[in-house]
Amino acid sequence: MKTLRDYPIQELKLIYQLLHANVKLLDSKYLQDLQQHLLQQAEISGVDISQRTSWANWLNFSEN
Repeated sequence: MKTLRDYPIQELKLIYQLLHANVKLLDSKYLQDLQQHLLQQAEISGVDISQRTSWANWLNFSEN
């Protein structure tokens, strides 16, 4: 079975954005797990995730 680490980060970012836009899914366990994974990847890339703008820029524009 694949884990989130096995998928391209750009694909995961897009999936996250689509799921996050659906209010009914905001409390889903999968969305929470995906968000945690992406936050970890952003930190590894040097993003200050405490800054909402930095996180949003990485999520929307970064190639990492």
